[in-house]
This record gives sequence, C-alpha cells and structure tokens, in this order.
Amino acid sequence: MQKQQQKESSTTDTTNPSTNPEIEILEDLKHFSKVESFDHMDLTQELLRGIYAYGFERPSAIQQKAILPFIKGKDVIAQAQSGTGKTATFSIGVLQQINFKNRSCQSLILAPTRELAGQIQRVVSSLGDYQGVIAHACVGGTRVSEDLKILSAGVHIVVGTPGRILDLLNRGSLKLDFIRMLILDEADEMLDLGFKDQIYDIFQFLPTEVQVGLFSATMSPEALDITRNFMSDPLKILVKKEEVTLEGIRQFYINCEREDWKLATLFDLYDKLNISQAVIFCNSRRKVDWLTEKLRENDFIVSATHGDLSFTDRKNILREFRTGSSRVLISTDLLARGIDVHGVSLVINYELPRNYDKYIHRIGRAGRFGRKGVALNLLAEGEMAKLKEIERFYSTVIEVMPANIQELIQ
Repeated sequence: MQKQQQKESSTTDTTNPSTNPEIEILEDLKHFSKVESFDHMDLTQELLRGIYAYGFERPSAIQQKAILPFIKGKDVIAQAQSGTGKTATFSIGVLQQINFKNRSCQSLILAPTRELAGQIQRVVSSLGDYQGVIAHACVGGTRVSEDLKILSAGVHIVVGTPGRILDLLNRGSLKLDFIRMLILDEADEMLDLGFKDQIYDIFQFLPTEVQVGLFSATMSPEALDITRNFMSDPLKILVKKEEVTLEGIRQFYINCEREDWKLATLFDLYDKLNISQAVIFCNSRRKVDWLTEKLRENDFIVSATHGDLSFTDRKNILREFRTGSSRVLISTDLLARGIDVHGVSLVINYELPRNYDKYIHRIGRAGRFGRKGVALNLLAEGEMAKLKEIERFYSTVIEVMPANIQELIQ
C-alpha cells in the first residue's frame, strides 16, 4: 500500500523548530512561506466570499502555514492547538481544488465520530456555499438508503466515519473514480487500533497518487510512523509537546479529597458561578447517567450524551446545546475531539481522563479560536498525583481554583 513518491517532492525530513514558538515547521520548505491574508492565497473569489461570510477575517497560524502547501498538492501532516481553525484549514485546501463542473466525489474526509463528521460537513458547505459545493455526511446510525440516494445524484465531497464509508465502498455505492484528496481529521485517533484496519481497507479503494492530509491537535509517534505507508514526503507542521496546552485557557483544580464529595462541590460551583455554557466530562457512560440523574434530582437543568444514545438523540442534544437551549452538557470523551460550541467558557473534568491526550482535547472545548476559557479539575484521593503527571508531561501549570474564579469565566 506504499504510496508512489511524487516527482516534484524534494523535502528532507528535519524537525528543527522555527522561530515561531507556536509551530514547528520543516526549514527546507521556504517556498511555502507564511501567508498572512486569505487574499494572498490565490483563492477563487467564490471561496473568498464564503470564508469572509463565515466570519473569518485573517488566517490563524496553522492556516497561514498549511493551506497553501495543500492547495499546491503537497501531502500535509498538520498539528495545531485545539480551536485554532484546523477544520477550515483542510476545508479551504480541498474546496480550492474541486472541479465543480464534475459532480463526482473528488475528496473524502474521514472523522472518528458522527458528531464531528456532521460538523465538518456543515463547515465545508458553509465555506463553499458561493461555489455551489455539494457535500454529504455518511455516518452510522442513519439510513443507508438516504446515503445511496444522495450519492447517486452526485456529490463533490463526502465526509464520513470509517465504518459507513467502508460499507458504501464495499457496496460499490461510493465511487472514487475522480477522487483526488483524502483528509483524516483527528488523525492520531483514526490511526489508532480502533480505526487503523478500516483506514487501511479504505486505502485499497484509493488511487496511489491521492493527496493526503492529516490533521489533529495531538500526534503520537506511532501515528506518525504509520503515515510512512501512505504519504509521499509530507510537509510536517508539528507542535512541540510542551506547547500543546492551550494558550488562553486557565487551568485549575479543586481537591475534593473523596470521590463522593465531588457532587457537593459541583453543587457549590453551580451556586457560585454564572456560566454561559459548560461541558462536564466523565470517563464512562454509567458515570454520565449517574451524574445527570443526581443533578436533575436537585433541580439542575442539564443535558447528557454518550455512545449508548441513538445518533438522532445525540444530534438533537448537541443541537440544543449549540443553540443555547441547554447550558450544561455532561458527556464522555465522545465530544472531547473537535466539537466546536462557541459559547463554552468552562470545561469541568468530573474525573481526570485516562490518558494525557484526552485531557488536551477536553479542555480545548473552551476558548475556541482564541477566546478565553477555564478548565476545572475535580480531584479525589489519589488523583493529585495524576494531575501532577499531566503538568509535567505538558510543562504546564494547573493551579488551585482562586476565589475570583467568576471573573475569569467570560
């Protein structure tokens, strides 16, 4: 499955950090200079209209570095902090290269969850609105017959979860005769054990010369090693480990001492804080259900979501949260990656996540695209040591919650 080497690629692999403290970039790609304005990216006027109508004024750091190389045909591995515009980065790169006269699938975008796939599809459709893009999300939990109907009518871009996409490919219903680009969002999770085999199977349907883009806030060495099998001399934009923690998000903890004292602590926080919107993370579906029940018993209005709910229920719950009908959402790590809800100013870890990467993705739900946010960790006996490990791993500081916490929550 080794992808053919592109003749025009001449990059050697180096990991010297650039002078930009946010991004580590390959030094020998000087012909891909940082582009600080969308107007200077040689984008079509229709795409520019879509970008500005979406609300972007100037490209973020990752957009300045990654959009132009992808448009020029480079394979790209792009890592950037959560909330810095990765979805728009690859969406713009894809939309610029689509032949809109050909109503065939020219780009396939894969995401690990149904919610994230749906969000990507909405971003692509919005940015490409003036171009007349037809983008469809193919995910589990929906009727296959509906996918078949839409695909047969013709689409430019397909976004989907690996299981549903592989099913449609095996049926012969998703045609890739004109495919030019493949995107893996949340790439480290996509190349993990849960999805790796499906991703490899999907690659069997792709031409060897397909352009590949990998995007994530975290990128494990294992995931980077796997990319050797299907990428051609990719441009790597990588964040150093100690810079992954999110600028603009203040991190605090409350030492509750005992697990069964966390609930009372949460009640106190409700009384003290005026929160626009917040996400509370738990490690298991059972804990989400338990916490939701306890809060509702005490007349708190909360929503809850996890993988045991139907896709329709999950979609409706997330829509209510996005529109502000619900102000507090309790979730497993289902929503830890990529989900963008602009009003979230506070993330509470009712339980510390089981691995370091999930911590970064969780707290990234607050402070999206440069806004301020607060992450608050509730600790039981024994969890302080784990919090210290997270601090050391990311070279960050997580302080005890101050008395003026309300002033820090926008």
